[in-house]
Amino acid sequence: MKKGYKKLIVWQKANALALEIYLSTKNFPKEEIYGITSQIRRSALSVPTNIVEGYGRQGKRELKYFVNIALGSLAETEYLLGFCKDLGHLESSSYQKLHQLRQEVGNLLWRFYECL
Repeated sequence: MKKGYKKLIVWQKANALALEIYLSTKNFPKEEIYGITSQIRRSALSVPTNIVEGYGRQGKRELKYFVNIALGSLAETEYLLGFCKDLGHLESSSYQKLHQLRQEVGNLLWRFYECL
């Protein structure tokens, strides 16, 4: 399979968000490694991986199905970002950066979904 999904702006931004969340959670409390750290990493990583999986299915219907799952994972990520901020695990500036990137991914992902 060609790596055509890498050309998608929505995938590039979703990948950047997942990477930023991984980096931002490195300093979360160690007791959270199997809790909130794992949960937010999985939800964030689920967005680009579902785009890839859907793209790999080579059918528009299947792609739309997996993009829909990615939208759900992105909503989960949004909630978890706010929860982490409320717990004090994310500084305000870090939260704002991640929140803005999450909004951008959301806008792109929704438009992508509507076009399918």
